[in-house]
Amino acid sequence: MSRSYPRRRFIKQAAAGLAGFSVLGAVRGQSAPSNTVVAAVMGVNSRGAVLAQSFAKAEGCEVGFICDVDQRAIGPAIQGVRDVVPTADPVGVEDLREVLNNPDVDALVIAAPDHWHAPAAIMALQAGKHVYVEKPCGYNPEEGELLVQAQQRYGKVVQMGNQQRASMETAQIVQSIREGIIGRAYYGRAWYANTRGSIGHGRPAAVPDWLNYDLWQGPAPRVPFRDNVVHYNWHWFWHWGTGEICNNGTHEIDVCRWALGVDYPVRVTSSGGRYHFNDDWEFYDTQVASFDFEDGKTITWDGRSCNGRLVEGRGRGAAIHGENGTVIIDRNGYTVYDQDNNEVWKRARTAGEATMDIRGGGGLTDYHIANMLDVIRNGDSVEQYSPILEGHKSTLLCHLGNIAQHTGETLHCDPSNGHILNSESAKSMWGRTYEPGWEVKV
Repeated sequence: MSRSYPRRRFIKQAAAGLAGFSVLGAVRGQSAPSNTVVAAVMGVNSRGAVLAQSFAKAEGCEVGFICDVDQRAIGPAIQGVRDVVPTADPVGVEDLREVLNNPDVDALVIAAPDHWHAPAAIMALQAGKHVYVEKPCGYNPEEGELLVQAQQRYGKVVQMGNQQRASMETAQIVQSIREGIIGRAYYGRAWYANTRGSIGHGRPAAVPDWLNYDLWQGPAPRVPFRDNVVHYNWHWFWHWGTGEICNNGTHEIDVCRWALGVDYPVRVTSSGGRYHFNDDWEFYDTQVASFDFEDGKTITWDGRSCNGRLVEGRGRGAAIHGENGTVIIDRNGYTVYDQDNNEVWKRARTAGEATMDIRGGGGLTDYHIANMLDVIRNGDSVEQYSPILEGHKSTLLCHLGNIAQHTGETLHCDPSNGHILNSESAKSMWGRTYEPGWEVKV
């Protein structure tokens, strides 16, 4: 496998102990754009509102449009943009297609529900826009592949929101792992623990007057409105969501895959279930998924949505194990241990970077966005932190974990592309049926 190592110039400066070094500052120092990237942000009820502010304050970028099917979300998101850029004056729109038809829009930022991620991104690429898409980059494996194909066909920049790829500390230790700091690294363990409550049992209800439910469903086949889906709880329903492994596991699984230097698995297993509550939640509040690779390496995902007991003193993180020791990595930095469990090296996050808060903004989000804008302006001369092919590979592992759990089967996969080889029931979950008129095509 051929992959470039991350941001060597940042790592060298970090190792030299240069005070105040900032990825964002480095990006700004490298380019002096003569034109402004105009962005539209889709889905601003939560994470999207943060992204709107981050794009608005990025140098050489303007948030021109706020797009949401919830009328209540548009005004606060516009005000949030004005809070960071007082002269900003975004236009609020309901229908994504109005944004994509506007030639003034250069980039689409997608933070809508998961079933919208790839369809909206592909529509944007076909309209000549660059794309920033939150994880997961697709609702199912096929959508990830289609998005990669669309990016290659239309040649625009697509960045997935796995913002830990923008961390100087994580990039530094990943390079060190791949250069042998703990000998041959062979096992990555990713985990996430939370204390989510029950979503109860929903009931059919009238669509609220503030919601365009038809547009909210978009490419998903139509089902009647229920009162415990919108907002956020859609994560836990198969029809729209992708479960905790795609919601949070994508981040830490991506770190493990990055550190181990692996691509597609040869075998996937999963165990767990919905144990904590008896409610409408269709995915798993407890899941342990394993991904084996042909070069003698393994990644596991330990997800607990409803029991927040910490692992390694952390609610989320990744452990990389090797012949000569272990590295613990999270968004606050990393710690290196030798084979006798002695701490030998530790590095905390740079002041101003993101904390463990996953829904807020902060340095890593800003740096990730600045990198995308730099790539838009300077092309291949700039290393892109999360090109969509890499985002797809990490997202695919999460989908395969869900499919293995749902079918109860051990999945055997083609190591060249991750395709399922042995199970017709599992293969049937590779893609989905779309609402007529919303089919995803490249």
